[in-house]
Amino acid sequence: MRGRSKFSILLISALFAIIINSCAAVVRPFAGTTAREPSKARIALSTEARALIDAAYVGLDESRLLDYHAHLVGLGEGESGCYVNANLRSWLHPVERVRFLIYKIAAGIEDAEQAESQYVERLVARAREQPGRMVLLAMDQYYDKNGRADRGKTQFYVPNAYVRKIADEHPDLFIAACSIHPYRADAIRELEECASAGARIVKWLPSAMGIDPADPRCVPFYDRMRELNMILLAHAGDEHAVNVKADPRFGNPQLLRTALERGVKVIIAHCASSGESADVDDRKHPTIENWRLFIKMMDDPRWCGLLVGDISAIAQGNRAPESLLTLLRREDLHSRLVNGTDYPIPAINIVVRTGKLRSLGLITPDERRALNEIYKYDPVVFDFVLKRTLHLTDPDGTVHRFAPSVFVENAALRIGDGSNFPIK
Repeated sequence: MRGRSKFSILLISALFAIIINSCAAVVRPFAGTTAREPSKARIALSTEARALIDAAYVGLDESRLLDYHAHLVGLGEGESGCYVNANLRSWLHPVERVRFLIYKIAAGIEDAEQAESQYVERLVARAREQPGRMVLLAMDQYYDKNGRADRGKTQFYVPNAYVRKIADEHPDLFIAACSIHPYRADAIRELEECASAGARIVKWLPSAMGIDPADPRCVPFYDRMRELNMILLAHAGDEHAVNVKADPRFGNPQLLRTALERGVKVIIAHCASSGESADVDDRKHPTIENWRLFIKMMDDPRWCGLLVGDISAIAQGNRAPESLLTLLRREDLHSRLVNGTDYPIPAINIVVRTGKLRSLGLITPDERRALNEIYKYDPVVFDFVLKRTLHLTDPDGTVHRFAPSVFVENAALRIGDGSNFPIK
């Protein structure tokens, strides 16, 4: 009986291992791009692909290129302090587990014990193939209404100190942002410390962090942000990357008007290009697309000079195409748009849909082939070249593209140190 018992345990273990490995094999084509070295792309790419890359830099001051939206992640290696919710690492929660596998593969993490090292190594390799720098984003924990951290509702946590460490190790590539939940008892003190360390951007994901941006408790935080000349980069719209544990209504971009009213400069991530929210200005509170609420805010003269949109993820297949078409056509808003990759999201194959962009007439068949070739080597360069290539042609022949100013440091935000990003 003991022999049979041992055999059964071994059989079950073997079957479980096969299932796990099979799942990873099934997920991989949808998740990660490739292990090809980005540094070899210039040699391996076709003449057409190289020409498309070269064309993307025409008219740009490469020294001022800036990616406003790139993530650091980790699992706690080397006392980084990073944290991922246990549900994402357990097959008791299969949807979240598969989601985690997708991100892990896309991020180039092969060994969970070396997650931070492998992620940073891949990110550095990507960053070195693109002129300019990336803003690295921290991610604070979920806090309840009493200001208590709740790890059970925290999907992932990336401490400010860890982001500063990585940015300090690669000052030619990265700029550190911070993330501070305004309900924390020490929120303003942490804000001041981050500002003293050089951070200029505070990152929020309200619907996942449990932040109501219109809550009066945020007002003292906003006031101190304004005094310190810090910028709020806040996600708006539906959240796709993590399982939201808080109130999805917090994704309404109109809630960020409280920060604007206090004089805080606000970057709305992704230009709120997904989901719907109630229009708080309409007495009947109709539900409309978040991107329309964003455009409505951009058109409000009160927020000119304060409100900016971040076009990260705007061309992905899971976003409203109308938002992309509208932003391309609204050239009057381009001086108030900034670029971001939302890395590692561009490395997730399933959200990249160049065929959809071709069907919308935003790229040609030849451009699609060249872009797909670039993607196989480097999703960061691909993301940049794609956005520089997108073009919308009106019936009268007028061609709309994102202005070059979208891709360099925005003069109204001024987060560079003045030497790497001189304002001309």
